[in-house]
Amino acid sequence: MDAVLYIGHGSRVKAGIDQAKRFISSCMETCRMPIQEICFLELAEPDIPEGIRRCVQRGASRIIIQPVLLLAAGHIKKDIPAEIEKAAKDYPDITFIYSHPFGVHDMIIDILIERIQEQGDAFSDDAFVLLVGRGSSDPCIKTDFQQIKQMVEGRGITRAFPCYLAAADPSFEEGLDFAQATGYKKIFVVPYLLFTGILMKEMEQTIRERNQGNQSFILCQSLGYHAKLKKLLSRRIEESIRSNDDEQLSYHA
Repeated sequence: MDAVLYIGHGSRVKAGIDQAKRFISSCMETCRMPIQEICFLELAEPDIPEGIRRCVQRGASRIIIQPVLLLAAGHIKKDIPAEIEKAAKDYPDITFIYSHPFGVHDMIIDILIERIQEQGDAFSDDAFVLLVGRGSSDPCIKTDFQQIKQMVEGRGITRAFPCYLAAADPSFEEGLDFAQATGYKKIFVVPYLLFTGILMKEMEQTIRERNQGNQSFILCQSLGYHAKLKKLLSRRIEESIRSNDDEQLSYHA
């Protein structure tokens, strides 16, 4: 029997956990899999081993491991595969298929543009977009963000610049400094994050301190668990179902 195990990141903010659960539960309503469970990488329960155990206990013979994460970094390439390898030893009769995260996709760019447009400020030649990612030491994250920047600029936006909240350069503060130095009057700060939480609150405070001159820093909403993300997650699961045996337990780049 087939199962899907959805893996969220986890958060110290209860609202973030609740938001993730609501989104995944809504995805479960449209998924045809007979067994579906939710777990988290960290900071929330159940963890991955418990999520796998629950799938097996319910009669799963094949488990699609579906990360509910934006990009492929350390969690995707190391942490989750390590848990799958352990589970494969514990449950040798179970087939594990490792699915894609959301990745870089046109539907996510649609959401980014929507987050800018919903601010009600017309985007013009005197505006600038600062893309803010969580950050990672994995160099692929910067490559992905460069692609995201180009895709955003391909939607009629004159200038976009990526920066990161941690573990990568330029930092968020450096990004704000760069944006300020450009002289653009409107600077749209667009968080490439799934949900509001501690990081968003810190960004709000930093931007309030910057909004004291003739430039306007406009903090957009995070991506949130948008309907288009729900559609993309369903697509990732369907792709995994179609994958062949040689692709099991591997990350599809």
